[in-house]
Amino acid sequence: MTEYIDFFNRDVMGIVQVLTGLYFFGRLLQKRGKIYFYLLAALMWLAVMNALPSGRAMEFLAFILLLVLSGTAVYHADLKAAVLYAALAVEVMQLSYGIVNNLLGILYPHMSSFDPYVVGTVFAVFGNVALLPAVLCYRAICRYFSYYEMIEKRYVLTVLIPILMIFLMGEYINYVMVNDLNIMDGSEGSVYQNHYLMLVIQLFGMASLFCIMAAYKKLLQNFRLQTELSLLEQEEHSLHLYVEEAKENYEKTKAFRHDIRNHMTVMKELLSCGQSEEALRYITDMEGMTEELSFPCSTNNPVVDILMRNKLGLAKNMGIDADCRLVLPSPCPVRDIDLCVILSNALDNAIHACKKMDDDAERYICVTGHMQGDFMLLEIENSYDGQGFIRQGTGLSNIKAVAEKYQGTMSIQTRGMVFTLSALLIIKQHLDDSSRQKTSSVNAGSRKRK
Repeated sequence: MTEYIDFFNRDVMGIVQVLTGLYFFGRLLQKRGKIYFYLLAALMWLAVMNALPSGRAMEFLAFILLLVLSGTAVYHADLKAAVLYAALAVEVMQLSYGIVNNLLGILYPHMSSFDPYVVGTVFAVFGNVALLPAVLCYRAICRYFSYYEMIEKRYVLTVLIPILMIFLMGEYINYVMVNDLNIMDGSEGSVYQNHYLMLVIQLFGMASLFCIMAAYKKLLQNFRLQTELSLLEQEEHSLHLYVEEAKENYEKTKAFRHDIRNHMTVMKELLSCGQSEEALRYITDMEGMTEELSFPCSTNNPVVDILMRNKLGLAKNMGIDADCRLVLPSPCPVRDIDLCVILSNALDNAIHACKKMDDDAERYICVTGHMQGDFMLLEIENSYDGQGFIRQGTGLSNIKAVAEKYQGTMSIQTRGMVFTLSALLIIKQHLDDSSRQKTSSVNAGSRKRK
């Protein structure tokens, strides 16, 4: 009977533990393995267990190695991420079994009135209940500490070293206490006290794991917020350059309009004197001046005109058909910098998507806008390769933030090889706010004059 129990605990439940850890290891990496992969892993584990000498430390190290190899060779994950989550998966399994085993150790002295053989058999089988808290911990980690939220290569060692330290210290304390039990006289008090102490250590070890992961997640969130803030500052700097360029172009336009009468007089005199070639050269020079002042589209907003000229000009240089049918109201209730955040990020994403397409594919970008009542709808449609999952990066997050600032919303839609981004803005409230600001400034000016 003892041989069957050993076979069940070591081989059967050993395979169940490995497959459970391997499944949640894949979940942590947000990967899925095929059924034959799990069967192959079970056979490999049996072969390894029969080849290795018995011992908790050797089994855990073999378990970590199996997970790391699976993560890099099968799931094609980053090595640091594979090592981190392999150590985490094994440590959770180790602590869960340690907690349950110490609970059973505390209960065992109270079963002295029963048949020791039966009690030992039952406790040996029920020790595998530890799989339940392990699964619960795995699910919690998968929910709150997933791969794409957590992993940052440069900070992996920050959490990996404490996890390995908890693992090694747990093994060392367990080894010391087991040796102490072997040299003690076997009194119930000594056994009872050590199991209590080990239970507390295991519970604190499990709590420490979650504290480390929570602190690590908070660290990465702060790092990403700092990165996004830096990007926003750079973007704001670029937008201010657009504003300055717009002012400069409009000053040039103003000067050209002021001098147009003089230019017309000069051409008239040249033609009246029969100097047609000189007049033609003069007209050619004027065309160059007007070309510098022209815009690919007129949105009724000088800052947006500059932005569209830069972005659509870049797209056309890459062989992308660009069309702008956006006309903004004047005065526009949406701040220039907010319009530029939406359009610049959307156009950058559209240009990047078109660049990834084949040269013989149709590549285009179309910008439109609609005003109806208190709503303004901006739409940027572009072609893309139709592959991959659209993830919300920094650009889309910035667009969404601006839309929510105007009590609106952002949405994306894919149809075949067409991608459409829509930003709906509610402008009535902002119109009222701007009107109140103008009224208050006029009143303040009148009071000052009085």
